[in-house]
Amino acid sequence: MSSSTANPHVHPHRHDHDHAHEHGHAHDHHHAHADPDCGGAACEVAAQPIDFSALAAGGALLLRIPDMDCASEEAQIRRALEGQAAVRGLRFDLGARTLAVDAPDSAWPAVEQAIAAAGLKTERLSQPTSAADTRRRQRREATQLAAALLLALGAEAIHFAAPDTRPWQIASMAVAALAIGLSGFGVYRKGLAALARGQLGISALMTVAVTGAFLIGQWAEAAMVMALYSIAELIEARAVDRARHAIGGLLALTPPMAEARQPDGSWREQRADAIARGAVVRVRPGERLALDGRVTAGHSAIDQAPITGESVPVEKAPGDEVFAGTINQQGALEYEVTAPASDTVLARIIHAVEQAQGTRAPTQRFVDRFAAIYTPTVFAIALAVALLGPWLAGWPWLAALYKALVLLVIACPCALVIATPVTVVSGLASAARRGILIKGGAYLEEARRLRHIALDKTGTITEGRPRLVARELVDGRQEGARVWQLAASLAARSDHPVSRAIAQGLQDAGTLAVDDFGAAAGRGTNGRIHDQALVLGNHRWIEERQQCSPALEARMQAHETLGRSVSLLADDHGVLALFAVADAIKPGTPAAVAQLRALGVQPIMLTGDNPATAQAIAAQAGIGDVRAGLLPQHKLEAITALNAQAPGTVGMVGDGINDAPALAAAALGFAMGQAGTHVATEAADVVIMNDDLRRVPETVRLSRRTHAILWQNIALALGIKAVFLLLAVLGSATMWMAVFADMGASLLVVFNGLRMLRWKG
Repeated sequence: MSSSTANPHVHPHRHDHDHAHEHGHAHDHHHAHADPDCGGAACEVAAQPIDFSALAAGGALLLRIPDMDCASEEAQIRRALEGQAAVRGLRFDLGARTLAVDAPDSAWPAVEQAIAAAGLKTERLSQPTSAADTRRRQRREATQLAAALLLALGAEAIHFAAPDTRPWQIASMAVAALAIGLSGFGVYRKGLAALARGQLGISALMTVAVTGAFLIGQWAEAAMVMALYSIAELIEARAVDRARHAIGGLLALTPPMAEARQPDGSWREQRADAIARGAVVRVRPGERLALDGRVTAGHSAIDQAPITGESVPVEKAPGDEVFAGTINQQGALEYEVTAPASDTVLARIIHAVEQAQGTRAPTQRFVDRFAAIYTPTVFAIALAVALLGPWLAGWPWLAALYKALVLLVIACPCALVIATPVTVVSGLASAARRGILIKGGAYLEEARRLRHIALDKTGTITEGRPRLVARELVDGRQEGARVWQLAASLAARSDHPVSRAIAQGLQDAGTLAVDDFGAAAGRGTNGRIHDQALVLGNHRWIEERQQCSPALEARMQAHETLGRSVSLLADDHGVLALFAVADAIKPGTPAAVAQLRALGVQPIMLTGDNPATAQAIAAQAGIGDVRAGLLPQHKLEAITALNAQAPGTVGMVGDGINDAPALAAAALGFAMGQAGTHVATEAADVVIMNDDLRRVPETVRLSRRTHAILWQNIALALGIKAVFLLLAVLGSATMWMAVFADMGASLLVVFNGLRMLRWKG
């Protein structure tokens, strides 16, 4: 049985396992790229919208870094500041090219010098870059690149149409140089800094290629290559921004104002971020909720799709939870605020997905390692072509050098490097929109490998809201009213679902003070009432106390065959009463189990409940493998045993504290976010926000689709490059063809990856 609360806690992982860990986790919170200079915003997606105003008010250094448009620059800055003991933290906004450094004022000059030494120019800001400033900068960049393209075309026109005389050659060279300056200044700055550090990245390759082409007299071609490269890079950046901000756009769902009750009982609109926990807020029909809360007055239906992915509005009444960003459909509601605007479930979802975007999936780590070898290898091949071609093949020196420069342009690993992150981030965003919070790209990929899914019963397969359906006196030593009162007193002190059901069912009996109250995991509760030692526990505990009898066993068996959980109230002299609690199966459970089987995933029930109850519920759900009567450590042992038989293929779905060890041990842990406890959602790798078990097979399907697109992208990137590398060696490829091959492949894999945003399951 699972202990649960009604509060969905959504947080990123706290623990950090290597992919080779025995449990199969693949956490990697480092943003650093294996390619130290990937040359554009399309390299890796790790943007995190930041409250820079709050950071500035707290004394942080705000910097704008014009060339910081990619996670590779973020990695450079992190490495540059590693030795700065005064730096307490770094917050990056790659979209706005802004960095907040948490450090004392005295350390600011050293921070700026260290970043400058890494080849990145900094501008100190007095306030954060606004969205309008970002849009103006983007328009300025687009205009500048358009001018560079026109100048490059002009240089080409002069080269082909003008007389081959020195004045016209000088004019062509000058126009080409101006085009390169307009489009490639940032590329040159990053490329030269990378070369100075002995690092071969995309900017370094383009710097060498364009400079070489210019020096051998291919001025117009060098200008056109740089202009096309920069324009394609800008297109990539905009496309990747679409994936990067797919979840951040959910923030727009939360209205900035809310109508709050004042101390005098009147209502007044206030900024949502100024409303404290405990305040009462009113929302009218058709309005979005600005804050999380618990309904205190009114009845309505609420569209919770942004949070849980549910397509059908959910009925709400006093006592029910409501979430920021959801839409009130019918009647007016009043609710007590349970979290500030910065800590709503929606805000935590967005933050968790942003954290997940920074983690590295297994395929991505493979690509990074491959790119780290691939780029220097092709650079060495190009160098060999330039130096050995004239000797071995009899090529003219300028022809050999031109072939080598074409190779360098084709060799840029941009398409290969961006093949994975844009796809993974699109998959994460698509899942979050459907109420599936996946805490990292590693887990998105791992889900496709699942072959066994262990399912907790209470709160996972069943509703998790059991009701007291029967109560029986076992002996006549005490009156019924007194026995019900004793049971209600113990049950009222526990948060366990079964105890809550008993307390709810006996609420008219009243309660008494309980001394020395305690809870035994997987067994029940105990305490003293008026010096009478009592336990309210399950079948196992009563057997351990040697208080079972054949007659009592028969009475319990009658309830357990009906799928009911039996609790027993006993004192030192024997059992006083029997309580039967029933928990209905969730409507979507049979369909979820059938879908898992269709995907080749075997469902297994792990429960602390008795075998008869477990078998009854399993039969309704369609589960054949049932393991009942398990304590938390037994669930952990079951997962460990399955892991040993089939490493990396075992998932676990649960919602309670006693599921946390098994969730952490599984290759992939799924927590029920709506009914799940804080501990369970922390231990899990995936949080199902609406507690619908059908989201589990949906995650497996999403994972398999994402994996297929990842390898499509890798095959496209490598295939296109292989063809053009061969053409270059044979002398049939020009620098124009090279840049189209490189950037065309990059755009192809970006747009192919973005298809995951439209995935429908």
